[in-house]
Amino acid sequence: MAVKTRFQRKGPGRKLPRPTTRSLLVLFVLVLVGAIGATIHRRVLESDFQARVSRSQATPYEIKRIRRELADLEVDEKTLAGALDARLKRVEAAKRNEFYVSIDTKRKTFSFRFADKTLRDAPVEVGPPQTIVAGKKKWTFAPLSGSFNVAGKYQDQGWRVPEWAYLRNEVKPPRTRPTVKNGLGKYVILLGNDYVIHSPPSPESPLKGAKPGSFMVPEEDLAAIWPRVGPETRVYVF
Repeated sequence: MAVKTRFQRKGPGRKLPRPTTRSLLVLFVLVLVGAIGATIHRRVLESDFQARVSRSQATPYEIKRIRRELADLEVDEKTLAGALDARLKRVEAAKRNEFYVSIDTKRKTFSFRFADKTLRDAPVEVGPPQTIVAGKKKWTFAPLSGSFNVAGKYQDQGWRVPEWAYLRNEVKPPRTRPTVKNGLGKYVILLGNDYVIHSPPSPESPLKGAKPGSFMVPEEDLAAIWPRVGPETRVYVF
């Protein structure tokens, strides 16, 4: 049986049009402007770093460590400034005899400390930044960094489930939203502006995991530090 095979001849290759001199010039200018902008941005950040460091009590070793940590962060200028501020103030807190909380969002660690001594270490789940939109309503949970005072705390309380908790799960909110005991967790520490540190929500809660933009710590760890946390407690998030 004869088999006929047909090969397709390749036609002459198409040549891509060469960019014009004007296009190359525009591209060069854009690259140059971007490079100049990046250089200016770095100088502004360096100037801000030096100004903040000069007012701190950090040692040269601590400053070098903070500089290395900040170099690894891929954040905007505002968040970077907040992270630097939190680190410097945490160093100052370590030199005083006071209780404070430190949350490292990169290493996912939660520490309760007195001066330079760590009293309790725990893993922390960082709620992802998120924007939830429903019609004309909008909820924005931005990443948190900086230093804060504990605004309050509550234990074993009900949580009236907000609309966004349902919408986040792509569930239509009920006409009458329920109040769920420990819906945000058995232990909740308020940081202001609706940011919190909380233990895992109860199984009946529509919130699973960390509240967006906030921090979830194991229940036994929050229980251990609970008596020592009050309005005078500072929280450093970076």
